[in-house]
Amino acid sequence: MAYTAKDYGKLVGMEGFSETLIKNHFILYQGYVTNTNKLLDTLAAMGKEGRIGTPEYAELKRRLGFEFNGMRLHEYYFENLGGKAAPDKVGKLAKKLTEDFGSYESWEKDFKGTGTMRGIGWTILYQDNVTGRLINQWINEHETGHLAGAAPILVLDVFEHAFMIDYGLKRADYIEAFFKNINWSIVESRLR
Repeated sequence: MAYTAKDYGKLVGMEGFSETLIKNHFILYQGYVTNTNKLLDTLAAMGKEGRIGTPEYAELKRRLGFEFNGMRLHEYYFENLGGKAAPDKVGKLAKKLTEDFGSYESWEKDFKGTGTMRGIGWTILYQDNVTGRLINQWINEHETGHLAGAAPILVLDVFEHAFMIDYGLKRADYIEAFFKNINWSIVESRLR
């Protein structure tokens, strides 16, 4: 069963995100979907041909993590955008953020600080499936740095393609625009 790119066209017109930026981002996402499908098909064919133990198979298997996670992380990212309301300061997410970070403001400072770290990648608010603890984590590339046994709650893309067209090198300004557009009900629905 092939993956299909989801339609996030409703995000066009978001405050702080030009149409050019967001549409280019959709094209990039489509590439991850396409490459995930190609890799899965190629790997299946190589398996049928008895080529599982080959270096080519191993490299494609490794590449699958990059393409699949690129696809899935963009889906999380786009899905947690499009909101206009402020976060619910008394909801279950706010309570959990306060429990784990001391306050919403302390969490936000840490999340934004993580997002402005030097490098390319992702900033993800995870929930540890074992303890329930919330942790802000830097992800380098798409497949490196994920916390095993943790679920993404809020995903921020901090690769240059997510902001350079509109913000140049001003990543912190992009993160402020991101925060103005978070769909907090989606984020809270991911909390376990």
